[in-house]
Amino acid sequence: MSETAVLIISIIAATIPVLIYIWIIYWVDRYEKEPGWLLAATFLWGAVPSIIIAYIFNSILGIPFYYFASEATADAMVASLIAPVVEETIKGVAVLGIFLFWKDEIDSPLDGIIYGAMVGLGFALVENVFYYVEQYQTGGLEAWGWNVFFRGIVFGLNHALYTGITGLGIATARLTTNPLIKILAPLVGLTTAVFLHAIHNLTVSFGNIIFLVGVLSDWGGIILLLIIMLWALLQERAWIKQYLAEEVIIGTLTTRQYETACSGRKRIRQRWHALSVGGFSAYRHTLRHHNHLSELAYKKHHFALFKHEATQLRVELMREKIRLETHGF
Repeated sequence: MSETAVLIISIIAATIPVLIYIWIIYWVDRYEKEPGWLLAATFLWGAVPSIIIAYIFNSILGIPFYYFASEATADAMVASLIAPVVEETIKGVAVLGIFLFWKDEIDSPLDGIIYGAMVGLGFALVENVFYYVEQYQTGGLEAWGWNVFFRGIVFGLNHALYTGITGLGIATARLTTNPLIKILAPLVGLTTAVFLHAIHNLTVSFGNIIFLVGVLSDWGGIILLLIIMLWALLQERAWIKQYLAEEVIIGTLTTRQYETACSGRKRIRQRWHALSVGGFSAYRHTLRHHNHLSELAYKKHHFALFKHEATQLRVELMREKIRLETHGF
């Protein structure tokens, strides 16, 4: 098989599972979809700058290990001690950038996880292509197939897990009023991401029974993060129920509109109805309306926490926008 053909099938093999994971993450974000351009930007940060910067720093910081140890030992040490710190720090910069410049987009812990996961998936896609091509060149088609199975499926969510935890820490800092937690939460998130990444790289370097420890560690982390995401979803729904109830009293919403806003299932049903009746433009209008309802609830929650006058102004503007949108719902 030619080098071009190997590259093409490696790109396809790396892309398909990542697209599936992105679709799952986007589906989980049920109450307020994050801006597509910002999700794409975080994904691209993971796929291009993060890969390049990580390669440079891993190479430079790894030089002393190759000078004092054998190549195999140095590979394992760099993978376990250097790469996790470098890669998780660089990937975390994207979520930190959202916190600094677009903090209003982080409305709940789930948002931090989603942005972190998108960075991680971008990083994983490009990294996997390099590994797939390398495995084919050194071990042929069989080695390539096993590498695709383990890196794309068994460990396909690893980078999303690591940076998702960093994102969770940053989102926690965004949503707390405790100054100490504001400082500690991002550090704990990043440290946990580095630790899990290091455990994975260390265990896969040895194989056999230690390899199973890595599998259990990775999937234990993924399951725990999924539980946190479920908890965050339930918390978002509780905010919507609590803060939109007032909107029924003051006339912003009808009882029927309120009930739809509080139910992910009813929201989806209304969007599909809009699509079948009015086409894609009606679907987008309905989706935008649902996002605004959630955003109103989240902004009211933020005002209850921080008492910022700017947030109260956003609440009033969002309330008026929803009043104009409600015709037809």
